[in-house]
Amino acid sequence: MKDSTIINIGKYTFLIFLILGNVCLFGYMISKIEAFAAGGLYLILIGSVVNLIIITGLLIYGLYYKPHLIPCLKAIGLICFNIPISILYFFIGLSLLNF
Repeated sequence: MKDSTIINIGKYTFLIFLILGNVCLFGYMISKIEAFAAGGLYLILIGSVVNLIIITGLLIYGLYYKPHLIPCLKAIGLICFNIPISILYFFIGLSLLNF
């Protein structure tokens, strides 16, 4: 696998879950339809599992093919940027739902 392909895996994973999180959060904020809030909670659960699987796969690949370790770590770093964003969105969602 090329280094650019490895980094693109991280970019696309980051962007997909960021966009889906934004749709859920702002969809609920604008429309007050609770299905967006429920979708956001499911997204956190499913996104955590998917992101952990991708991170584990990249880490194993990087450790097995040493020349690709640095691009794998860069891709993992991009994916990990979603963690503080999802925590922030979670607390914003809770405050909007009055929990």
